[in-house]
Amino acid sequence: MDDLRYPIGPLDAGVPILPEDRPGLVTQLAEAPQKLRAAVAGLSDFELEMPYRPGGWSLRQVVHHLADAHANWYIRTKLALTETNPTIKPFDEARWSELSDARTGPIEPSLLLFDSLSARWVLLFEFLDARDWKRTFQHPERGTLDLDGTLRDMAWHVRHHTAHITEFRKRERHFRRR
Repeated sequence: MDDLRYPIGPLDAGVPILPEDRPGLVTQLAEAPQKLRAAVAGLSDFELEMPYRPGGWSLRQVVHHLADAHANWYIRTKLALTETNPTIKPFDEARWSELSDARTGPIEPSLLLFDSLSARWVLLFEFLDARDWKRTFQHPERGTLDLDGTLRDMAWHVRHHTAHITEFRKRERHFRRR
């Protein structure tokens, strides 16, 4: 892998979402908590402090980031469903990752939050109709976003960050054998 930042490749936000794509993407979100837990299973506190790449977040920060991002995007989804094209507030993920809870806190509370948010989000997504998927919100930096794009982007996001951990573990295992 040439670019450790993108273990599954960069997000292609230009890919249109077809109705038949949605169930598979929802399934990816539903399976994400189990896959994240498997990725971090057995890691020591020392290992959780290791960055997934030089200059990158620690594995601990990655886990906390996933919970933070899920919380923000879940709320954005609900806002889009209950308001007309609301403007949402972005969060500074880099600064959030430097807060003490993300740098040093145990990962179990974030894993539990991620589990719960995923379950609620999947339940919500499973009941959307064709019109709901086209509901939009305004992101001050990214422009108008719809729920189809949110689903695509968040399915990629959880696979992307979980792969940061699993690929790190593969590289470390290879390194330790030498």
